Amino acid sequence: MTYFTNKVTLITGGACGLGRLVAHKVAARGSHVVIWDIAAESLANTARELYGVGYKVTTYHCDVSDRDMVYGLAEKVKKDVGKVDILINNAGVVCGRPFLECSDEELERTLGVNLLAHFWTVKAFLPDMVRTNSGHIVTVASAGGIVGSSGLVAYAASKFADFGFDEALRAELKKQRLKIYTTVVCPYFIRGEMFAGAKTRFSFLLPILDAEKVSERIVKAIALRKQRVIMPPLVYATWPLRLLPVSIFDKVATFLGINDAMDEFQGRRP
Repeated sequence: MTYFTNKVTLITGGACGLGRLVAHKVAARGSHVVIWDIAAESLANTARELYGVGYKVTTYHCDVSDRDMVYGLAEKVKKDVGKVDILINNAGVVCGRPFLECSDEELERTLGVNLLAHFWTVKAFLPDMVRTNSGHIVTVASAGGIVGSSGLVAYAASKFADFGFDEALRAELKKQRLKIYTTVVCPYFIRGEMFAGAKTRFSFLLPILDAEKVSERIVKAIALRKQRVIMPPLVYATWPLRLLPVSIFDKVATFLGINDAMDEFQGRRP
């Protein structure tokens, strides 16, 4: 885990949930953690937690969907802390209702935070990584970026795009023979506020994941320069299943309960 020692790790949405757990783990491994989050109170609380045990942390209030704010704060981070070595795009929102029940503002917010923010942060910090020929970009996508489901149209659209963003960016970096690594993270529902109420039909096949375990997997994957983290293993079956006719693929997804998972959703909304 010396991969994190004396490096600057920036985490979007790092003040609560999965991002907060990742922040604690990379800070404990010697990284100076920079946290961007829109939740001011959570930001202050997480900063106190990290300061309280002697970790290096710098926080900024940021709406990552705001391109100008991202670019402005990126320059401030470079002046205050230095080059960002590891960028973890973790911030996310979900409108967990049928498509026509989501307002235009919620749809725009979902794409702005879950997708466009990745463009702005990577454009802000990748040039320094290219200049030094070192760095790591982590894209927290979702199993919902591998198979779509009812009640998550905008969310799935953004996460499918995140998966493609990582894949194409990885190809570009390899083509340029740069030592800049990428990791895409695709977990199923994680237990917590964001997906409160989401359910699963077969918990032994598609369990609601524990955030602590997911954060640990993410940190290990970064340290090992692993390019893909998918949880649980059943999600891998999506690719061979796509060789089947669409009607059969849809029946399998429905049988597994994927299309009923959001029926009782109560979680945090944009």
